[in-house]
Amino acid sequence: MSRHAFVLGGTGQIGRAVAETLLASGWDVTIASRGSRARPDGLARRGAKFVALDREKPGDLPRVLRGGADALIDVTAYGAEHGRQLLGVQGSVGGMVVISSSSVYRDDAGRTLDEAAQNGFPEFSEPIRETQPTVAPGDTTYSTRKVALERVLLDEARVPVTVLRPAAIYGTGSVHPREWWFVKRILDGRRAIPLAYGGRSRFHTSSVLNIAELTRIVLDRPGTRILNIADPSASSVAEIGAVIARRMGYTGEFVELSEDAFPARIGRTPWSVPRPFVLDNGTAIALGYSPATSYAEASGAICDELAQISALGDWRDAFPVLARYPYDQFDYDSEDAFLETAA
Repeated sequence: MSRHAFVLGGTGQIGRAVAETLLASGWDVTIASRGSRARPDGLARRGAKFVALDREKPGDLPRVLRGGADALIDVTAYGAEHGRQLLGVQGSVGGMVVISSSSVYRDDAGRTLDEAAQNGFPEFSEPIRETQPTVAPGDTTYSTRKVALERVLLDEARVPVTVLRPAAIYGTGSVHPREWWFVKRILDGRRAIPLAYGGRSRFHTSSVLNIAELTRIVLDRPGTRILNIADPSASSVAEIGAVIARRMGYTGEFVELSEDAFPARIGRTPWSVPRPFVLDNGTAIALGYSPATSYAEASGAICDELAQISALGDWRDAFPVLARYPYDQFDYDSEDAFLETAA
């Protein structure tokens, strides 16, 4: 008899990948979402069921889970209130996988990603393991709310709960495609693309395909734990740019800048950091996880998708999370002035 997985937030990039992986592994899959995004036709053809759900509406989650599920995968949970909401339906599920974030980690000086602009970028001497201290739970920042979510579930759940901590998530169907920083410049015909920190920045990427594969593994090996999930290697910004350039047929040049100010003024990609932020996947690998893909393999489909979307209208409508960045990612006048001075 097939096992039943209930994916909460299943029409986004992570949810789609999880649903596809579980369907391919013989699971029955129900995808729950508010209905604000189109239902992926491919998932429907493969047998996925869809239900409308507003998790902020009291009683809605228990209603749609009335029939139970072997596994609940929540890719949108955020804050202690969502943790308590999940506890309220744990009697209807066999176990849970919940997406958190690696932004919860702090260094020995207490520095974090959320407050890096004010307090300095965190410094980790080696790849970050799950035992690295985190920020305190609370309602102040994105990361404190993610920790609050984790604590509620790990401390109080009576069913197995696996918390996954990805880094810079990427995949097709994203509303936050960091690759757009390079793709738009290439499509706009920029002959020189500056890279802050000499292109050496390493901010670990996490493919949704790898997140989905680890989800499959932990559902076969139930337990309560925290697991990092990132790509098999942490590509540098220069390496990411080179991969995208090859896919797009770009023949211009990357200009590696030596300036070390943080945040960078010019050449500031979404991965540009002054020190490495790299995760250790060892705990997941010890469970039997093997990466499904690498950045070089998985990013091509994203570049193709972005090129198609760019022809349909304003990118700010397609990528609202990117559009809310607190600085102009495409300030070409400043780039040109800087590059002319540096020449």
